[in-house]
Amino acid sequence: MLMKKKIEPNSIHNYLLVVLALVSFLGLAVAITSSQISSNSLTAEPPLVSTEYLSEIEGKSDIEKVEVVVTPPEFPENLSEVEKGELLYKQNCVFCHQADAIGKPGLAPSLTNKDLLANASDNFFLTTISKGRSGTGMPSFAHLNEKNLRSIIAFLRSHSDVSNVSDEVNAQPDAHGDPRLGKQWFKQICSTCHGVRGDGYIAGGTGTAIGKKGFLDVVSDGFIRATIKEGRSNTRMLGFQGASGLANLSDQEIDDIIVYLRSIPMLGQ
Repeated sequence: MLMKKKIEPNSIHNYLLVVLALVSFLGLAVAITSSQISSNSLTAEPPLVSTEYLSEIEGKSDIEKVEVVVTPPEFPENLSEVEKGELLYKQNCVFCHQADAIGKPGLAPSLTNKDLLANASDNFFLTTISKGRSGTGMPSFAHLNEKNLRSIIAFLRSHSDVSNVSDEVNAQPDAHGDPRLGKQWFKQICSTCHGVRGDGYIAGGTGTAIGKKGFLDVVSDGFIRATIKEGRSNTRMLGFQGASGLANLSDQEIDDIIVYLRSIPMLGQ
C-alpha cells in the first residue's frame, strides 16, 4: 500500500517566497529595460541638419522663419513683354475693363483708346494702377511690381500706333481762370456724364470721376485741356472745341473749367 508524503507547512511557505522573488525579479528587469528605452529616446541625437540650412536660419527669429513672401508671377522666358502684359491684364484687369480693354460705360473706362494712349505718360498708368483711385471702384494693385506694371502698359500701348505726346502735353502751362465761371460751364456741359461734383460712376453717370483727388493728382492741366478739346475717340467723351465739338469752348473757358475742377477736392464738394 502506497503511503502519501506529508507536506510540511514550512515547505509551502518557502515555495511561495521563491515564486514571489521570481516575479519581483522579472518586474524589476522589465522596469529597467523600459527606463533604458525611454532614456535613450530622450537623449537621442537630433536628426542631422545640413550646415547650409543652419547658416540660412541662423540669427532669424521665429516670426521671420514663417513670414509669407508673395513673389511675382513667373513667365516662360520666350514671352515678349507685351505677351506678359496680356497675361497680367487677364489676371487682374479684365473683370472691369473687359477682355478687349475698351471698358464699359458706368463701370470702367477704355484703356486702349488712342487719344488716351497718346496723351497719357507711363507714369500716369504706373501711378494709377499701383495706387488705384480712392473713392472709385479702381483698387490698388500695389502687389504687382514695377516690371509687371510696365508689361501691362506695353500691352495697352500695343493697341495703338499713335505716337505718345505726353511730354508735350504735360509741358503746357498751368491753367489760370475764374473757378466761378468754370463751375457754371461744368454744370451745363460736364455734369451730365461726370456728376455734379465730378464723382463719375458712383453718381450714376457714364463718365469717370474727374473731380476726385486720385485723378487730379496724377494729371497735368495740359492733359485735362487736351481731353476737353479733343475728346476720346470711340467713347462717349466727345470734344468741346471746334466745329465738330459738342460745344465750341474758348481756350479761356476750358481753363476756367480746369481751375474749377482743381478746386473741388479743396472745397470738399
